[in-house]
Amino acid sequence: LFISATNVETGQLRVFSDGEIDLDTVMASACLPQLFRAVEIKGVPYWDGGYGGNPALFPFFKAAATEDVLLVQINPVVREGTPKSANEIQNRIDEITFNAGLLREFRSIAFVKELIAAGRLPHGEYRDIRMHRIDADEAFKDLSASSKVNAEWAFIAYLRDLGRSAASD
Repeated sequence: LFISATNVETGQLRVFSDGEIDLDTVMASACLPQLFRAVEIKGVPYWDGGYGGNPALFPFFKAAATEDVLLVQINPVVREGTPKSANEIQNRIDEITFNAGLLREFRSIAFVKELIAAGRLPHGEYRDIRMHRIDADEAFKDLSASSKVNAEWAFIAYLRDLGRSAASD
């Protein structure tokens, strides 16, 4: 398990794993600065990991015991039409911002896979990971960014059902 948070002072991504994961790291990884104060871990303030990498996939090249990674994507990459209202514009900016790190990670994965295939990386040092992605772009298109703070049970059950439907497709 890897959890990431963004260092408020440097903008750098910090990936926490195994023995480092506790309530503070979980809270930091989901800390949206518009809603919560930064979470301090050992004197360092952190915000949501999505600002630096959403999610950070690079640890899977070295540290993970698996070569298969399943990503459940909650922010749509593509959204038809141009947002018009201030709220629609802010929602789309948030989606683009949080997807930027993921798209960079995908490009890096493709590059490392090419290097592995060409024998240009030391044998056994990097894993040739396989990415599997579940997205629900169509189902999520009507949800605003504010829905991410909706903790009502009916909404969570609705999201679970959307996820199951997307996974079976």
